Amino acid sequence: MRALSVLRHPLFLGSALLYGSYQLNKRWLHWPLPPWLTSYLSDVLFLPLALSFALAVHQVLYGRHATLPGTWVLAAWAGVALWFEALLPRWSATASADPADVLAYAAGALIFQRWLNKPG
Repeated sequence: MRALSVLRHPLFLGSALLYGSYQLNKRWLHWPLPPWLTSYLSDVLFLPLALSFALAVHQVLYGRHATLPGTWVLAAWAGVALWFEALLPRWSATASADPADVLAYAAGALIFQRWLNKPG
């Protein structure tokens, strides 16, 4: 299906491979990585990956010419930042708020908007 072309985009595939490799290392390999990478890689990659899946569904429903409106991307960034950096740390002992994460989510939203949010 052509609407799923966003899931074959090299940037999406590279991000998915990088995220998967990072999780493999985090859970099983335990190779030492730079602190900035372990702190922010997942945050930067989250929105491009999640929004690419949303775009694929959107294109299935509305045609391969459809893209996600910029307001949706902005709302996704705001919602993720609010949940993970303001609300979740209040209820979870394992979650912590880091204002730099908000910037990492913003970078991911910009990556998605600039290079992935394209017609199929």
